[in-house]
Amino acid sequence: MTSPSDFWPHCGFLMLARDARGWLVPTEAYFQWVLARPELALVPESCAAEMALHQSLATSPLRPVALQELAALEDDDARENYAVFLRFRDGLLAAGTLEAYYLQLMRSGAVNVPAVFIDAVVQALLRNLLDECNDAFEARAAEMLFRPQRITLHESQMLAGDRATLDMLNETAGLGDIGRLLLESGALQQHIDMQVLGVDNALQYWQGSERHHFLLDLTHELTQDLSHGLTFKMTRARSGLKAMARVLERWVAHLLGVQVSIEPVHQVTDSAWRWHVGLDVESTAILNDLYHDRPVEAERMQRLVSLFTLTFANPAEMRSDVAGKPVYLGLATNAEGVVRIKPQNLLLNLPLASAS
Repeated sequence: MTSPSDFWPHCGFLMLARDARGWLVPTEAYFQWVLARPELALVPESCAAEMALHQSLATSPLRPVALQELAALEDDDARENYAVFLRFRDGLLAAGTLEAYYLQLMRSGAVNVPAVFIDAVVQALLRNLLDECNDAFEARAAEMLFRPQRITLHESQMLAGDRATLDMLNETAGLGDIGRLLLESGALQQHIDMQVLGVDNALQYWQGSERHHFLLDLTHELTQDLSHGLTFKMTRARSGLKAMARVLERWVAHLLGVQVSIEPVHQVTDSAWRWHVGLDVESTAILNDLYHDRPVEAERMQRLVSLFTLTFANPAEMRSDVAGKPVYLGLATNAEGVVRIKPQNLLLNLPLASAS
C-alpha cells in the first residue's frame, strides 16, 4: 500500500541522491530510468544500431556517445530522441543537481529539451520538497505544476481534473481501444470514474497517486443567502487554492531560498499595485492588460481561476522600489478551459533584490 512517504513512486525520485543543501543529484540509476521512458524505449521497428546504442547506455548511461553512433540510427525521430537525451544528461551532469539545471535552463531563455523532460524534472523537484508532506491536498495541488488541468464548474464548485486522464476516460472509458470501440458502437455508456478529493477519501490519494483520478476543488468561498437580502461568505478550510498556495511557498523557498506567504484572493483593489506575476500564459496577459488599464473582455476575465497575494517575510529581499508591497499572482485557463502552469514564472519574475 502506498503511503505519504512514497507517493508518485515512478517519477524517478528514488533514483536520485541529495547533496548537503537538500538538492537532487542525478545518478546512473536516474539516467537508466530516463532511458526506460516511452520516448526512448525500444520498439519492434528499432534498427540494430538503435538497439545496440540503447543497450549500451542502459548498462553505462554516462558513457560518451560519438556523433557517428547517432548518425547510424536509421529513424530520424529516434536519432533526435537520443540527441535530446544526451543533451539532457550532459546538462544535468554539468549543473550537478536537478534544481541548478532547472534554474539555469529557465534563466537562459533557451530551453533546448522537450516539455516532457522539463515536466519530469519539475515532478522530481516537487516530490523532493514534499517528501515529508502528509497532506493529500498539497500533493494533488502540486500535480498542477507539471500536468495540465481541465477546469469545470459543477454545482457551484470549481473543479480541476487531470487533462490527460479526463481525455482518456472520455475517449475510451478507461478500457483502451476496446473501450473506444464500445463507446463508438453505443454498447458502453460514457462514465467518468473520478472523485473530488476530500477529507473522507484523502487516504485513497496516496494509494493511487499516479492514477490522477482525483478532482481538486478550487472553490475558495462558499456563499449562503440569508434573510433580508444578506449574503454570508465563508472561506473553505480545505480549498485546493490554499493547498496550491502552500506548494508555491515551498517551491519559492526551496529554489530561491526566500520565505514568502501566499494567499488566495478574489480581486485586486490596491490602487498602488506595483508588481504581478502570471502563473501561466493566459493570466500573465490578463494581468498585464489590467495593470496598464487596457480593457479586458468579460469572456477573458471569466477565465481567471484565482488571484493570490504574495508577501515577502523579509522585505529587504525585494527590490528597493517595491519593498514591502504585495506581489499579485494570477491563475487562468485558456479558451479550452485548460490550465497549464509555468512554475518557472515564480522563479524568474519575482522582484528580488539580487539574483538568487
